[in-house]
Amino acid sequence: MNVLSVTSEVYPLIKTGGLADVAGALPLALEGLGVKTRTLLPGYPVVMSKLKGATQPILHFEDLLGETATLLAATHDGLDLLILDAPSLYDRPGGPYLDTTGMDYADNWKRFAALSLAGAQIAQGALPDWQPELVHVHDWQAALVPVFMRYGEKVEIPSLLTIHNIAFQGQFPANIMPMLRLPDHDMWEALEYHGTVSYLKGAMVTAHAISTVSPSYAEEILDSAFGMGLEGVAASRAAHLHGIVNGIDTDVWNPAHDGLLAAPYSVTSLKKRSINRDALVEHFGLDKDDSPIFCVISRLTWQKGMDVLAEIAGDLVAAGGKLVVLGSGEARLEWALKSAASRHPGRISVQLGYNEPLSHLMQAGADAIIIPSRFEPCGLTQLYGLRYGCVPVVSRTGGLNDTIIDANPAALAAKAATGIQFAAVTADGLRQAVRRTIRLFNDTKTWNQIQKQGMKADVSWQTSAQAYVHLYHRLLGKG
Repeated sequence: MNVLSVTSEVYPLIKTGGLADVAGALPLALEGLGVKTRTLLPGYPVVMSKLKGATQPILHFEDLLGETATLLAATHDGLDLLILDAPSLYDRPGGPYLDTTGMDYADNWKRFAALSLAGAQIAQGALPDWQPELVHVHDWQAALVPVFMRYGEKVEIPSLLTIHNIAFQGQFPANIMPMLRLPDHDMWEALEYHGTVSYLKGAMVTAHAISTVSPSYAEEILDSAFGMGLEGVAASRAAHLHGIVNGIDTDVWNPAHDGLLAAPYSVTSLKKRSINRDALVEHFGLDKDDSPIFCVISRLTWQKGMDVLAEIAGDLVAAGGKLVVLGSGEARLEWALKSAASRHPGRISVQLGYNEPLSHLMQAGADAIIIPSRFEPCGLTQLYGLRYGCVPVVSRTGGLNDTIIDANPAALAAKAATGIQFAAVTADGLRQAVRRTIRLFNDTKTWNQIQKQGMKADVSWQTSAQAYVHLYHRLLGKG
């Protein structure tokens, strides 16, 4: 089966979040199940730099919404790539979506509409020697692919939209509509959202099927509390809505063979984790004692519950814990967490920004990872935590609910618990979860049992990839 995947980021070439990890790992998992994926993504400077000398031009676009572009073929780390090299759209300083001042590029509507149009034309057969049987698009940045396929290019093959986070919808002023070059009536019906244009809505309406990155999130987006205004659209497509939990790349995230750690270890050699713990204490300047270390590796945003974490940081210290934070986000939350660190030297330490090697060491050296998200479509850091024996402390929502088994008395008795869940994302809710975690940590036998059960959990792509293959077959009428 030949599948075209269209995405705005792919690990290890370009990453701002979990989308890149999924877009990079899923094709590799699918290949072992008879699915050959080619991944289309923009030619950002960092992508072009990493692929320098390894690309081959295979197609030229004379008029991609008014821009010229070249399609380049490349392979990288086992991925079969199609790079849309359009310097007028992508060759600029800053990140994939934001400029150097942190503002959205004013032409993001065009940058990702062009990506989508290229995907639709490839789906139609623009390449002389390859055509997909199915198109799989990810989030709003690729969401116009099924719209162009239906109303522009008239492509008959099926399409699948995966929503990684329905909060990000690709919403733009209505005056861009004529520039998309689609039939006015059809386009307005598919894309209109309260007088604006919503790329994500367009794909939710036109794709043959929709998936989210966990079963719980597929249910949650039908509700106004999580649907972010699109719950009605989601409900209208409920019969075509599927929840498939993400996996992780268990080769990249493997504590037994992770070169980024101070010392490798496995479920049978957990004592070696202490070497990584010592390295983590040294890096963050923490007090050298046996009290539990909580870590946070996250965007510092309201969605991620970082305001609640900042509020109870002092209580975490008073209860006997230490806290290390890696991330960046809202200025007020960065300030709140840095202020907490200044009030509790040796007990709380914050490093702003993102550091992939350090994130590995934190999972390997910290005792628990806190993920107090108000909503979380899937989440990957809790899966990394399971893999590394860093016990997840999570809110009961979305993929966090689907992947972590709470250490309640029944689960502990059955030796099935893998973490700690809490229901209310409030100061009281998180405070109680932290205290419960510390009580469990102080019971060494029980804590080791939770760690080992988590490390044995299947967090790979194997089961999830099989679910995607089953869905692909259904869309193609084969199953």
